[in-house]
Amino acid sequence: MATVNLTTETFDPTVKSDGIVLVDFWAEWCGPCKRFAPIFETSSQAHPEIVHAKVDTEDQQELGMRFGVTAIPTLMAFRDGIMVFNQAGALPGPALKQLVDAVEGLDMDEVRRQVAEHEAAQH
Repeated sequence: MATVNLTTETFDPTVKSDGIVLVDFWAEWCGPCKRFAPIFETSSQAHPEIVHAKVDTEDQQELGMRFGVTAIPTLMAFRDGIMVFNQAGALPGPALKQLVDAVEGLDMDEVRRQVAEHEAAQH
């Protein structure tokens, strides 16, 4: 599956769906973003069951602000609507593969329990 471009209108419905969604926050002028783009595209072809999405931080500035993106590229991973990874910096191909494997291997019942505990502690 090719990468999809996300906007403020499509972001929430995309990341809140079941399954895994990887989101690459990038900009046209960003050198590391340009080097990461083919790695991300290769991953999208190798893992058609995973949504690979891109957010152009110049065009969709409100999304970058909403998620506190201060450096690009920033990669986020969502699984079943929960953000499970958020890191600035371009990943090499093997590291992106490790991330995909790790997100696929998550025990989502445990993740949901931890999120509930964290939210309860905040109140």
